[in-house]
Amino acid sequence: MERPSPTFHPGLIGSAPQAPAPPETGVGIIKRRRGTGVYVTWLVAPSTIWLILFLIVPLLSIIVFSFWQINDQNVMVPNFTLVNYAEYFHTEGFFDPSSDKFLTLSSNILTLWTTLRLTMEVMVICLLLAYPIAYFLAMQIKAFKWQLALFLMCMVPFWTSYLIRTVAWVPMLGRRGLVNKFLLWIGIVEKPLGFLLYSEFSLTLALVQLYVVLCIGPIFFSLAKIDNSILEAARDMGAKPYQIFREIILPLSLPGVAIGMIFIWVMIMGEFATAGLVGGGKMALVGNSIIDLMGTGQYPPASSIALMLMLTMMIGVFIILRLVDIRKQL
Repeated sequence: MERPSPTFHPGLIGSAPQAPAPPETGVGIIKRRRGTGVYVTWLVAPSTIWLILFLIVPLLSIIVFSFWQINDQNVMVPNFTLVNYAEYFHTEGFFDPSSDKFLTLSSNILTLWTTLRLTMEVMVICLLLAYPIAYFLAMQIKAFKWQLALFLMCMVPFWTSYLIRTVAWVPMLGRRGLVNKFLLWIGIVEKPLGFLLYSEFSLTLALVQLYVVLCIGPIFFSLAKIDNSILEAARDMGAKPYQIFREIILPLSLPGVAIGMIFIWVMIMGEFATAGLVGGGKMALVGNSIIDLMGTGQYPPASSIALMLMLTMMIGVFIILRLVDIRKQL
């Protein structure tokens, strides 16, 4: 028995149903993905080559050199040794109660502690200065053009050379500098103050001025991203200003604080120029120790100190990232 042929009634899209398009074959998808992969590979190739040549290769060289020796002719010899790392921690007579160096840390450890202490001081001062400035720009200034203008004013010091910004403190803080002359003129002091220059005070002041902008920027951007409707809702619910700051503004700005602290941590831990120009070399920093060793051709011990410094910096960054989740900022 023959089946009757189906009848189609005219509709909005025609008198006959349209068959669905055939699915795309897997070959076409694979070809397009392969083409995209080649394109992406060519895009990342320059940056990859750059990182290999100027980051990976030098880092591997430092690691290798740290295990080499120095012969009597002050030449590096490719003989594997752990003496450079042993000397970093070991002090002769450390465990000898009759020695004058009993329980005395090595000079490298003391230098590292001085660098850590100075870095912590500068980080705290920069945070205390940067947060109010960033809060004022992001929360109190409503017009975007004024926010941008004032933020660019904070960036003005970065328009000049790092060396100029550092050396400029010498005529300001010297015994015959502008600050001492002003203090003598108003009668606050009877003789010039000597601690203003070539001291820990001058070094800390210079470092704060150099790097506080690196803390203002991330905090400002974190505060600027806060939705004002959230703050308005908190006010409508009767929240006090300090409650809004403690419960909303401060937690949402912590990623910016962490990023700023990482910037300052990394920059100051490797400082050496400012300590010599403004600090007068009176504070021994790890960076200065590395420069001094390299100047005398002691590359293996300098490499070991550099690696220990890098390890310390990585530990500090890891701690900051564990305390604050900066993925909220990204």
